[in-house]
Amino acid sequence: MNSLKITDLNLTYKNGYNAINGISLDIKNGMFGLLGPNGAGKSSLMKTIVGLQKPSSGTIEFNDIDIVEQSDYIKKNLGFLPQDFGVYPRVNAYDLLNHIAILKGISNKLERQNQIQYLLEKVNLWHFKDKEVHTFSGGMKQRFGVAQALLGNPKIIIVDEPTAGLDPEERNRFNTLLSDISTEVIVILSTHLVEDVKNLCSEMTIMNKGRILKTGKPKALIEELQGKIWSKSIVKSELEYYQTTFKVISQQLIERQLQITVCSSERLEGFHLTEPILEHVYFNVLSQNN
Repeated sequence: MNSLKITDLNLTYKNGYNAINGISLDIKNGMFGLLGPNGAGKSSLMKTIVGLQKPSSGTIEFNDIDIVEQSDYIKKNLGFLPQDFGVYPRVNAYDLLNHIAILKGISNKLERQNQIQYLLEKVNLWHFKDKEVHTFSGGMKQRFGVAQALLGNPKIIIVDEPTAGLDPEERNRFNTLLSDISTEVIVILSTHLVEDVKNLCSEMTIMNKGRILKTGKPKALIEELQGKIWSKSIVKSELEYYQTTFKVISQQLIERQLQITVCSSERLEGFHLTEPILEHVYFNVLSQNN
């Protein structure tokens, strides 16, 4: 069982911006969802965990090793799929994986060949091994990213906004792949898409403005809102009144009709009780901490 323990982590950039504020997390094998809006500090946290930047204070331990002081240890055991994988060179999929495998220290040629074939088959790209990666579709590039992240049998895999820009079919295929991987390693899924966390993660945390706001199992967090979520269709001119009178956690157009969702422990006349979902948890937590 792998373990990532983050204790009272802080990161302040040279311009004085506090990107990470007192974060503490304890993560074990499986899929862990790190959910928050753009600018919440998710990418700053990911980059700090993988050793791309040092925190101002606090500790990060992976399998009881201090990886702030010994960043090489996490790098040896890490698979990282960043939000932007950068510009792909004009090289085919097989040769690029071979190059990355050498950089990861897989010096045995036969071992590299076996790993590359296994991973390209696992991500359903073996038949495209001779195709230049820069010509791949968005979904194919993401699957190639997973293959490179899995080189060297990592114990922790971090994926940052992995399904942004993918169509629904590609997203489902990608999510199934991530789910299969997460049984024996830690997979941290950093995203602003509630749906990805809902479909994949057994544990999650919500963060914003560099802080952890809520942590738990998605099912348990949803159950906390049972009997507290109320919805109502209104006209746009009424929105300000409802926002000042009730705790409106979200609003959306449904068939051109504005529908508001309110969190309340008391029964609300004129509203209908709604079964809570993870989106309600997310919006409720964010509204409490604005």
